[in-house]
Amino acid sequence: MAYKSHNLRGSAPRGVVVTLIALALAACTAAPVATPTAAPTAAPTEAPTQAGLRLAFLSFAVANSYDAPMLAEAQNAAAAEGATLTVLDANNSVDAQVAQLQDAISSGQYDGIIVQPIFGQALIPDIEAAIAAGAHIAVLDQILGSDLSSTEKQVDGLAANVVFSQTEIGRKQGELVVQACAEFELDPCNLGFIWSLKGVSALDIAIDQAFNEVIAEHPHIQVVAEGESFYTTHFGLTSTENMLVSNPEINMIVAADQGITGAVIAVANAQRDDIVMIGYGGAAIAYDRIRCSAEGAEGCDFVVGRQYATVAQRPATEGRYVVEDLIQAIRSGTPSDARDPVGELPDDGVVTVDNVGNFTPEWPG
Repeated sequence: MAYKSHNLRGSAPRGVVVTLIALALAACTAAPVATPTAAPTAAPTEAPTQAGLRLAFLSFAVANSYDAPMLAEAQNAAAAEGATLTVLDANNSVDAQVAQLQDAISSGQYDGIIVQPIFGQALIPDIEAAIAAGAHIAVLDQILGSDLSSTEKQVDGLAANVVFSQTEIGRKQGELVVQACAEFELDPCNLGFIWSLKGVSALDIAIDQAFNEVIAEHPHIQVVAEGESFYTTHFGLTSTENMLVSNPEINMIVAADQGITGAVIAVANAQRDDIVMIGYGGAAIAYDRIRCSAEGAEGCDFVVGRQYATVAQRPATEGRYVVEDLIQAIRSGTPSDARDPVGELPDDGVVTVDNVGNFTPEWPG
């Protein structure tokens, strides 16, 4: 593998850094937390016609840059079928999403409901009751069920299920850490681990558990500090700054790609060109950072920092698939098969400097 040995600092102009931070701050507006009401009963709806279907899309967080292309493709797919898509934004609040689901079910306004779970276990009782009453429910992106490694349906009667294996991200990141520690001869290999939503998101919990199972077999690899990014550059930056001050022995940072975008700024400001970074998400900016890690890479002046690898995701494809599958299920009366778009990727979806040219990013980062 051709890689600039430990040269992980970027050369982005100050204006790029300021712009990144400003954009991230704009994405951090907190949503009020809703208190869920009693479990709803699905209101009767008229039988759907071949056109004019009304769909609700319960988003994890609209301000998250990962969700933007997912929503755009979902809306395009709905429009192509003559359907309308109403977006409900939980803004990372489990309680808000439960309340939105209950309202969508009881309103009787929708022929189908798409849910992108924050914490699936909190949604299952209402979804099971709605399906029993005849509602068409689709699950998107994150698993609805207790087995966070399985992309199969785990709730009976789901009309569509388009998700990725959450534990696989943690496993792949763990294996990349082991690989990078060996490649750069880091012993001890001291990690700064940046959660996205610590203790709230089932995704983060699954990633953390699978990640720790991998690195537990390597005593020289230890998580020495933790932070939280809320899927933003701003908090990825501040978390990294804090970790580097309190734990200057850190030589590797692991996070989602949005967190890594903040981390590389902090690393550059601290003049720590010895730090290796591993992300997940498959953002365009992450692919650029990985590509620019190669010796002699051209056109990289705009890239903030360098990145060793990322684990790819496909938000735009997911958004298209779930709408197509849900509409097919409603019109045919037969549930669609479960789909894992990430499972369609080459090289197990692991992106490094050796294969980055084989991947097409689906979101900016």
